[in-house]
Amino acid sequence: MTGRLIFALMLALVASSLTPPPASAADGDSAAGKAVFQRTCENCHAAVIGVNKVGPSLWNVVDRKPAAVPDFAYSDAMKANKEPWTSTALDAYLADPRGDVHGVKMFFKGLPSPTDRANVIAYLQTLK
Repeated sequence: MTGRLIFALMLALVASSLTPPPASAADGDSAAGKAVFQRTCENCHAAVIGVNKVGPSLWNVVDRKPAAVPDFAYSDAMKANKEPWTSTALDAYLADPRGDVHGVKMFFKGLPSPTDRANVIAYLQTLK
């Protein structure tokens, strides 16, 4: 390798190490997530067991199978979704619900902030 190429690779490596990793649920703040949930999600979703609103209850949603809340009329797209609601799956869904699961009824364009998503997921993990 030439000296310039080695320098460019080293510079790229240093620059990438300075970029913080994306937020994850493990890094989330459940208290901040509760505030985001109350401001953004609570109009359509309850955080208690057995209460469905426009959307299903999100009580015990983390690691739950999709379309599993009794007495809620899920879309065919959500019924066909078989991936459990892991932190990773929730992050992808909350970023862009209609892009992640095409055909869902949820009319919400998503949470663009990785920090907000990590915080909401941390909060949802407390709902057990």
